[in-house]
Formats: sequence, structure tokens, C-alpha cells
Amino acid sequence: MTTKILISRRSIQLLRVLVSGIFLVAGFNHLLNVEKTAQRIEQASFKGIAHFFGEPQWLIILTGIVMLTAGFIFLIGYKTKWAAIILMAVLIPITLTVQVGQITTLGPLFKNIAILGGLLFFILNDTDNLLK
Repeated sequence: MTTKILISRRSIQLLRVLVSGIFLVAGFNHLLNVEKTAQRIEQASFKGIAHFFGEPQWLIILTGIVMLTAGFIFLIGYKTKWAAIILMAVLIPITLTVQVGQITTLGPLFKNIAILGGLLFFILNDTDNLLK
């Protein structure tokens, strides 16, 4: 049995635009502040996660490019589900590396969890068809 839930078209667009903003800002910050971001990784409790994937400076540049690209694609509503999956794949290791295990980053940890919820909305729901 499938239940239909009516959702305002504008609320879906607004949620997508607002969630994409964090990735656009973070992507620019990664590219403009590579050294500062690398220092944050080195001070993190779980910096081994970042080192597992490679050299932190290269990861920062790569994730900056991915966040900008996928964030823009997400913003304009093109292939929203795939953009959300890519953004989630970047968000989870960043969250585990930088926010988990540090009492001073509980606010950003729960911010990332909320962003993950927004991304999951677009992954789990066929919003492309809802907006047609």
C-alpha cells in the first residue's frame, strides 16, 4: 500500500536551495583555506579516517571541487538524487573525521546530521517527478 503525502512544490525547492548553500560555502572554504582545513584534520580525534583516503591536502582540494560541483547541480535541481548521494558520500567521512570524538564540535556534528537528513529526503523521495 502506498500512501500519498502532499508536499508543497515550493517547500521542496526551498529545502534544496537551503541545503545546497552549505556545500557551496564549504566547497569554497576548502579551496581557499587548504592549509587551515588541513590543520583542523591534524587536530581531529579521528584524523586516521582522512589519512586512510589519502593525503589530506589533496583530499581537501578534491572534496572542495566535489562539493562545489555537486552542490551547484543540487541547487539547480538537476539529477537531485545523484547529487544528494554524492554530497552524502562527502559529508559522512568529513563528519566522522572532524566532528566525532570532540566535545567542542557537538554543534557542528548535529548540524551535519541535520544536513544529512535533508540529503536523505532527496535520496529517498522522487522529487524530480514531484516537481514536474
